[in-house]
Amino acid sequence: MAAETSTEAELRSTQTGCASDMIVVEDLWKTYDMGSEQVNALQGINLHICRNEYVAIMGPSGSGKSTLMNLIGCLDTPTSGKYWLNDHLVSELNDDELARIRNKEIGFVFQTFNLLARATALHNVELPLIYNGTAAEERIQRAKGALTAVGLDTRMNHKPNELSGGQRQRVAVARALVNNPSIILADEPTGNLDSKTGVEIMALFDDLHKKGNTIVLVTHEADIAEYAHRVVHIRDGKIFSDQPSSRATRSAAVSE
Repeated sequence: MAAETSTEAELRSTQTGCASDMIVVEDLWKTYDMGSEQVNALQGINLHICRNEYVAIMGPSGSGKSTLMNLIGCLDTPTSGKYWLNDHLVSELNDDELARIRNKEIGFVFQTFNLLARATALHNVELPLIYNGTAAEERIQRAKGALTAVGLDTRMNHKPNELSGGQRQRVAVARALVNNPSIILADEPTGNLDSKTGVEIMALFDDLHKKGNTIVLVTHEADIAEYAHRVVHIRDGKIFSDQPSSRATRSAAVSE
């Protein structure tokens, strides 16, 4: 996988308005064969996300937002079009190359937590480091640091059934952080939480963004999307709107 030259990256950053691009999608299509018919889940998506942006992708069921999330997360490949992640063209990679990019560049946070039930919080957070061959001593220290960063320094040896829903999601966030990824991709991160715990988790994402993380949040809930600074609406496989969130607009007005 070849990285872009500095000149190419600088040209794209000028075109998109970013000081530094993290995600650039150009004319992205995803087509599925459904028997004798073809279904276009994505139809010519163009999108850029700057480094340290906090972006929500919204859309109803069937809009294409999950398909777009899978492509951004390197879980699938597009039918056509180009996708750059952190200055690397990843839209043409094979499955093994995509797996390496996922482990290095992307931290995933899912609605269902996806934790190993019989493993401690510490071991769950270690998993991405085990997969990439990090030595045991370094692995443990990094996992402890990630758990401390999300406020679970006293719960490292607890298993998921010994933790609340909010604590389990914090473990999932720590696991997403442990590899120092380029982006955090959160798919409906509050979907299995009560409203109070959901607010706490979204406050954690706020804190992570302030520390310099690039966050892409996928949701169908308008109130959750408003935590982001920019909201991209997907409808029928196309971008319907791309605007600053109300929260970002209010912050800009206050700063003026």
